[in-house]
Amino acid sequence: MQYETLHYDLTDGVALITLARPDVMNALNAQMRAELLHAVKRASGEARAVVLTGEGRAFCAGQDLGDTGNLNNINLERLLRDEYTPILLAIADCPVPVIAAVNGVAAGAGANLALACDVVIATESASFMQAFSRIGLMPDAGGTYVLPRKLGLARAMGLALFADKLAARDAADQGLIWEAVADDAFEDHWRARADHLASGPTQAFSRIKQAMRQSLANGMEEQLMLEARLQGECGRTRDFREGVVAFLDKRPAKFEGR
Repeated sequence: MQYETLHYDLTDGVALITLARPDVMNALNAQMRAELLHAVKRASGEARAVVLTGEGRAFCAGQDLGDTGNLNNINLERLLRDEYTPILLAIADCPVPVIAAVNGVAAGAGANLALACDVVIATESASFMQAFSRIGLMPDAGGTYVLPRKLGLARAMGLALFADKLAARDAADQGLIWEAVADDAFEDHWRARADHLASGPTQAFSRIKQAMRQSLANGMEEQLMLEARLQGECGRTRDFREGVVAFLDKRPAKFEGR
């Protein structure tokens, strides 16, 4: 696919996907959604870590309201089911870690796109907003799934009902995202984080993703059995053997991702 609304770069095992409609704060139109789904699936097959970020002053302003056509005929159910849900599931099912490098405003579906990623690193000047109620809608794109689980019902409900802007530092303090980083250190920081993941034990990372995500629906015994199975798989990888040998040799491990 020839990308027109985003940039894709694969360097040293890191697939960098940059939303590239800065004139509309990287709002998601139909073409961008199709390209983003393709890019995430492409990265799943050739990268050891993925970074999703935005070009310009915003990460993503959410749905491009100018792309919805006639409001009398818009089918939001179909839009979410057929276009947003496949992207969110592709991120969840991606076998390698996905970082959202939130470089600015993340609003509406754009905020929830970021929160669907495995790790969210934001610049301190960034913010998150569940802006839906401002136009008579409810949070979507996974917002009603992620927010109560990360923040608890009280905070999730407040963000949804009042549509207040949440600063990145507050989002980190409340456990909504992993970390907020000073603006002048932001790019170097997320690139170092991505390089760390891309040079790590990829098979273990894949199983960490699987176990953590499935734990949200599992009971304790079911989760313990899943842990045992996945850990057994990790124990049969080349990276596990390398990790043990490196530990005994008192040297850094050189993981191959196998």
